[in-house]
Amino acid sequence: MNVVITWLRTTFASLRLLLVLTVVLGIAYPLVVTAVAQVPGLQHKADGSLVRRDGRVVGSSLLGQSFTDAKGDPLPQYFQPRPSAAGAGYDPTASGASNLGPESIVDTLPDPSVKDDTGKQSLLTQVCSRSLAIGRFDGVDGRRPYCTSTGVGAVLAVFWSGPGYQGHVVRAVSVNQACPATPFLATYRGVRVECARFGADYSRGQIVPVRGSAPGAPAVPADAVTASASGLDPDISPAYARIQEARVAKARGVTVAQVAALVSRYTDGRGLGFMGESTVAVLPLNVALDRSFPVPSR
Repeated sequence: MNVVITWLRTTFASLRLLLVLTVVLGIAYPLVVTAVAQVPGLQHKADGSLVRRDGRVVGSSLLGQSFTDAKGDPLPQYFQPRPSAAGAGYDPTASGASNLGPESIVDTLPDPSVKDDTGKQSLLTQVCSRSLAIGRFDGVDGRRPYCTSTGVGAVLAVFWSGPGYQGHVVRAVSVNQACPATPFLATYRGVRVECARFGADYSRGQIVPVRGSAPGAPAVPADAVTASASGLDPDISPAYARIQEARVAKARGVTVAQVAALVSRYTDGRGLGFMGESTVAVLPLNVALDRSFPVPSR
């Protein structure tokens, strides 16, 4: 009998505790937090820092997004964000980076026997191709060190006559340029450079990046050619915004000075004056462009 009474007391005590905690933590606490979040000055951030245009939500100032046409091509009248590796691009449900590091310099070549196989680009080739495309789009020099003129990593597999990469060079292969491409170098240390063939084993060769003649300080900044860790970065550097100003101004029929003034308005300084770098908020800036300088009708 005493065992039953003890069990009932313990059970009812547990139920009372469950009820109290449910009321306090499941009802009261969320209501208090929600109420505090609606205080003026906090409400905008608590609601997701939403950006509206003509009363319609077009995104969040905390999340990056694409500004492209139906074909996926960048729209010239808008400032473009940094690249994204989140899903198909800026996908909050697939937030993440490419997980490629500085040593990712050799591509996986496409299999010519498989239709539409594009292979897998190394981080170096991704950077090279993006820089070249941005250079053409924004009218600046898109060349970078260790990149070929066609936008792939300038990397050789070099084979030596002796062990441990000693002796003289007997063979050199441009590993990121699949045949029948013309190698970016005709010769390396007196040996003709070959194009690469799918399935060939170049693992015995020494992987040698070739710097080339590109300027040491590329015109296209780093954030324009590399994805952020989240893939959702909503901001770009002032340097990346600067090389886009002329293109945006031309598309909207205004002066570069007018666009630059708007960029300055949406540029945030370093956190607390010394942390990080200055950034430009892309989505709010593009919304302001539509409001201040609509694209001329054609």
